[in-house]
Amino acid sequence: MTTPLDSRFPSGDVSPGFLLWQVTNRWQAAIRRALTPHDLTHVQFVLLAVLTDDDTDEGMTQAMLSQRAGADPMMVSQVIRVLAERDLVERRQDANDRRAVRVRATAAGRERAREANRAVEDVDETFFGVGATASRSLVGHLAEVLERSRA
Repeated sequence: MTTPLDSRFPSGDVSPGFLLWQVTNRWQAAIRRALTPHDLTHVQFVLLAVLTDDDTDEGMTQAMLSQRAGADPMMVSQVIRVLAERDLVERRQDANDRRAVRVRATAAGRERAREANRAVEDVDETFFGVGATASRSLVGHLAEVLERSRA
C-alpha cells in the first residue's frame, strides 16, 4: 500500500510550483521549435540578444554577460565558444584585465538575434495569450518572484 504525499495542496493542479514547472516545459518546447529555423538554442539566443542590446564598441566581459543574462558563468563560457566558432560573436582579451575576455556580437550575430527575436516574441504572445494589461500584471508578478528569489 502506498502512502500519499503529506502536501498542503489537495492536488498538483493547485500547486504553483508544479504548475510553473509544467508551463515552463511547454513554453521551452515552443521556444525550441521557434528557434530551430534560426539554428539557435535558447541559451544561444539569450546571450546573443543580450550582446545585441550592448551598444558599446568594446563589448562586455563574459562575467558581465553572465550576470545580465542570469546564466551560469561556466555555461556562458562554453556557449560563447560555440557562437565564436560560428562567427556570431567575437572574443578578445580585455585591455585592462588579462584574466577577462570581452565578447560582442558580430554583424551576423546581431542580425540572427533580431530575426530570432521576432519568432520568440511571437511565441510569447501566442503562448501566454494575454492582453496588454494582463501581460503587464504577469510580467510584474514574475519580476517580483525573481527579485525575492535573489535574496
